[in-house]
Amino acid sequence: MLMSSGVIVFLAFAAITFIQLFYYVYFFGRVAFYKQPIKEASQQHPVSIIICARDEDEAIARNLPGILVQEYPSTHEVIVVNDNSFDDTKYVLEDLQKTFKKLQVIHLTQEAKLIAGKKYPLSIGIKEAKHEVVLLTDADCVPATEHWLYKMQDAFTNGVEVALGYGAYKKAPGFLNKAIRFETFHTALQYFGYALAGKPYMGVGRNLAYRKGIFFRNKGFSSINHIPSGDDDLFINQVATKHNTTVVLDPDAFTLSAPKTTWQDWRRQKSRHYSTGKFYKASHQVLLGLYTASFFFFYPLLIASLLLFDWRFALLPFAVRLIVQGFIWNKAMKKFGEEDLFSLFLFWDLWQFFYYIIFAPSLWKKPRKTWN
Repeated sequence: MLMSSGVIVFLAFAAITFIQLFYYVYFFGRVAFYKQPIKEASQQHPVSIIICARDEDEAIARNLPGILVQEYPSTHEVIVVNDNSFDDTKYVLEDLQKTFKKLQVIHLTQEAKLIAGKKYPLSIGIKEAKHEVVLLTDADCVPATEHWLYKMQDAFTNGVEVALGYGAYKKAPGFLNKAIRFETFHTALQYFGYALAGKPYMGVGRNLAYRKGIFFRNKGFSSINHIPSGDDDLFINQVATKHNTTVVLDPDAFTLSAPKTTWQDWRRQKSRHYSTGKFYKASHQVLLGLYTASFFFFYPLLIASLLLFDWRFALLPFAVRLIVQGFIWNKAMKKFGEEDLFSLFLFWDLWQFFYYIIFAPSLWKKPRKTWN
C-alpha cells in the first residue's frame, strides 16, 4: 500500500528532527555540560604571543596594552608583525616598545608573492618566535582578563599540541550586534562540541594556541598558501586530532573583539570565512553539511506536516526538539557569557533558516585575496 504524501512529509520531518536531536545531544551537549578539569598542579610554559597587523594603528593603541600587561611570571614575549602598513602602525609600535621591553616588532615592507592572506606574516612571526608554545590573536582583540595568557598556556599538558579558545565580540546596542554575537556563539558551539567529541575541525585566529613543532612538521601553511583565508580554521582542520587537541572554556581565557557595525561589512567578513569550508576534510564537510541541511529543511517540513498531516503529531517532535535545544543553548550561552541572547531563543532558531540562505553563495564564490 502506497503511503500518502502527508505521511511521507511527516516521516521526513521526524527524520530531520532526529538528526537535529543527535547533534544537540552528542555534540553540543558536551559544551553545555563541560567542566574544565581541575589540575593538581599548573604549568608555566615559555610562550610567544603573535599578532599580525596591517593598517591597525588605532586597534593596536587600544588593545595591545591589554596583552602586554598580562599577569604571567614565566618567560614570554609579544611579537607584532607589521605587514606593509601605510598608516601610523609603525610609530604606535615604536612608542609602545619604549615602555614594554617584551614587545618585539617585525616590519614587512614587501608583499609576499603567490601567498594569499596573512599566512606569510604569520609564518614569519612563528619562525621568529623564541618559544615552543605560540599563542595567536588579532590586532582588534583584547584579552577579557589579565589571566588570558596563563589560562591558555596551562592547557598544554603532555601530548597536547593545539588549544582552542573562544573569541567573543563586545556587546553593543542594536540588532546587528546581537546577530553577530549569536552567530559567533553558534559557531563556537559547533567547533568546541566537535573537538570535545574527538572530531576537532577548526579554531579561530582571535584566540588560538599551538606548538611550533606541529607547525613545522606540517610544513606550515604550504598546502593552503593559495587560499586567501584559512590560516586558522584550515590549518587546524589539517593538524588537529582527538589526541592532540584540547579546549579552554574558562571565561578568564576569552578574548573580546569589536564587531562590524554594518551589515555589508559583516556579510563580507563571514563570506570570506565560509569560503574555506569546501577545503575541509571530507568527513567534516559531511558532518557540517548534514547539520546545516537539517536546519534548512526543519521549518519547511514542519509547515508541510502541519498542513498535510495531523498537526498534533507534527507538533510533538517540534516540541521535543525545542525543549532539548533550548536547554542546551541556555546552558551553553551562560558558559560563553552570552546569556542575554537567550530571550530571543525562538527568533534565533528561525533566524538560522534565513542565515543559511544568505550565506549559501559563499560556498562557491571566489574569496577576496586580501586579509584585512
